[in-house]
Amino acid sequence: MIPLAVERLRYRWPNGSSALERCSFSIPGPGLWMLVGGNGSGKSTLLRLIAGLLKAESGLIQSPGRPALVFQNPDHQLLLPSCGSELAFHLPEETALSTAVIDQALKQVGLEGMADRPIHSLSGGQKQRLAIASGLLSGAQLLLLDEPTALLDPESQQSVLQLIRQLSPPLTALWVTHRLEELEQCDGALQLECGVAGPWQSGAELRRKLERQGLPGSAAGR
Repeated sequence: MIPLAVERLRYRWPNGSSALERCSFSIPGPGLWMLVGGNGSGKSTLLRLIAGLLKAESGLIQSPGRPALVFQNPDHQLLLPSCGSELAFHLPEETALSTAVIDQALKQVGLEGMADRPIHSLSGGQKQRLAIASGLLSGAQLLLLDEPTALLDPESQQSVLQLIRQLSPPLTALWVTHRLEELEQCDGALQLECGVAGPWQSGAELRRKLERQGLPGSAAGR
């Protein structure tokens, strides 16, 4: 089953400017898939449409799994004082709250034993891991990551990237990046230009293409 299909998606901002114009693509299977594009190409808008935070003017989004969006800045989505209370907030209604459930969710993302840890005391990488855990615990099968390493140091960048790599599959992750070196880790990548999605290609191939166009290794989309 295809984790995500986007068909002829169109979105315009209130001022009439086009963000997406008949954007179509599908993710062929579980794994880590990456999306690159210049500023204003519609990357973040696309993720927000898939997550249901915005409504398209026309077109169709089909996904059998529940999506969850991870923001670039985790401080914009972590709402509660401790790691455990944050995860409990995202627990589906049909799942009984228990210490074991919270502990397992933290262990899955490398935050074992941190249920009582205040969120303000976490590093940037740890906060992103907690945001990812929140999405997973909510029952999401499609994780949407909007430049999740943009504010992280290189070590934290690699730890978050490797976490998603380990989870995908069975998880499906759509990762927006401006760091071209991250493309080497994905199962496939596409470029969004003027609101239109290009074809899937290997991350290494797309990286070489963008570097031939003169973009340095960490500049796509800046």
